[in-house]
Amino acid sequence: MDLRWSSLRVAVVCSNNQNRSMEAHGLLSKRGFNVRSFGTGAHVRLPGPAPGKQNVYDFRTTYDEMFHDLLRKDENFYAQNGILRMLDRNRRIKLRPERFQDCEDEFDLIFTCKELVYDKVVEVLNSREQVTCQPVHVINVDIVDNHREATQGALIICEICQCIQHLSDMENDIDGMLQTFEKKTGKAFLHTVCFY
Repeated sequence: MDLRWSSLRVAVVCSNNQNRSMEAHGLLSKRGFNVRSFGTGAHVRLPGPAPGKQNVYDFRTTYDEMFHDLLRKDENFYAQNGILRMLDRNRRIKLRPERFQDCEDEFDLIFTCKELVYDKVVEVLNSREQVTCQPVHVINVDIVDNHREATQGALIICEICQCIQHLSDMENDIDGMLQTFEKKTGKAFLHTVCFY
């Protein structure tokens, strides 16, 4: 493995730190990247048996606690819609969801999975006092919040990370590389640079 891969600090952020960010977290981790994942919501929300009947958890609730709670509520329903499988994957990656707003660590790349999440991450970063002036590239890859799209989105994020790893001048070459990815994937990426 290229040693530079582990030195690139990557974060993936969605609303709940459940599906999209965790799928990418798992894949990037398997590929040797130094990665963490986060949500930006006030609470963790998982689909319930009907619209307006979501399962709402505090970010301090572990994935294991959520898994057993839904198992108790309706094992068949949550097994059929894939939520139990997702939570089982999540609990093997880390203990609990984390909020991006509570993290003080620095990253080289932050991927968001939705424009509203991108706006929130940029707002959080720009509201903090700049200390090190270390740049962080924030890139939005719009991913529909379902299991199939999360898998495809994770593959795109992973491929972008691998390409960025091989850029000789990340600061100057990243925009051109993202344009190439836009043509290849048919997706439009938002990209900005913030500073720590």
